[in-house]
Amino acid sequence: MPCAVVLAVVVPLALALAACGTTEPQRSAPLARGGGVYKVGSPYQINGIWYYPSENEKYDSTGIASWYGPQFHGKRTANGEVFDENQITAAHPTLPMPVLARVTNLENGKSLIVRVNDRGPFAAGREIDMSKKAAEMLGFKQKGTAKVRVQYVGRAPLDGGIGDGTGVAETFVAPPVVTPTDERRVSGTAPVTAVAAVSTSVLPAPSGAASAPPPAPAATMNPIPDNAAARSAETVDQVPVTGPGNLYVQAGSFQNLQNAEAVRQQLTGVGQVEIQTTMVDGTPYYRVRVGPLTDVPAADSSLQSVIAQGHKGARIVVD
Repeated sequence: MPCAVVLAVVVPLALALAACGTTEPQRSAPLARGGGVYKVGSPYQINGIWYYPSENEKYDSTGIASWYGPQFHGKRTANGEVFDENQITAAHPTLPMPVLARVTNLENGKSLIVRVNDRGPFAAGREIDMSKKAAEMLGFKQKGTAKVRVQYVGRAPLDGGIGDGTGVAETFVAPPVVTPTDERRVSGTAPVTAVAAVSTSVLPAPSGAASAPPPAPAATMNPIPDNAAARSAETVDQVPVTGPGNLYVQAGSFQNLQNAEAVRQQLTGVGQVEIQTTMVDGTPYYRVRVGPLTDVPAADSSLQSVIAQGHKGARIVVD
């Protein structure tokens, strides 16, 4: 769900998402490109879930993409641009705006650089919301959703588009994220350290706070010059798709194996629950996942069951 809808249903977010509006230019005139501001954004809450926008050059995540179009065409995005369903853009819950991201459809291998200039989607289990044009180019408009991988590329020029392609041409599409089989084996003798759990469950608001936590630190990266040479964004790459592309609901990711095991036992009634181990910068993390699941509806249903158990930050992943 893009930003424009959020304001209609979540009044307390009016200040946090003030850039979203309802001004709609004449449909007969070409829609303006660019014109927004660079922003990271303050933490905000939707349906009991905290979202923490941040600059993350290593952002690389899998999930389910959806798309939005006519009902928001001509309305303001979260950073003040005008949404055009016929441009290659997208909405994301936490990436800065405007930035470039590579979105790869893991079902058909189509890959595209998009301009992220809006907030959303906020439907549980969705990773990114594509414009109608972007969904068409990635081949999932008719289907409505797709398994995707989202990778941060870099800043986008404020005057629209994707600039001169600096950084884009050198961006490679890595194989889908797959945890090696040997790393998924969690033995009873695995080392357990007294490190606080790091969970994707909902982050609590600060004590006594009635609204979101303090804003994130000011951005430090320099923006791409606004006069960068124009480069066509309408380029779809075809890349190899490897791995089974299984769907899982990830309840949390922990540094403490005992905490992961406790969550696994709690979710036993939800379905097949397993602990997968992965290494992040040399540190083992234990991910509690429900699945594999047969399709998106099954993943959505399992996600709601996991959320009902108190894990509001659970998400759908593709592996």
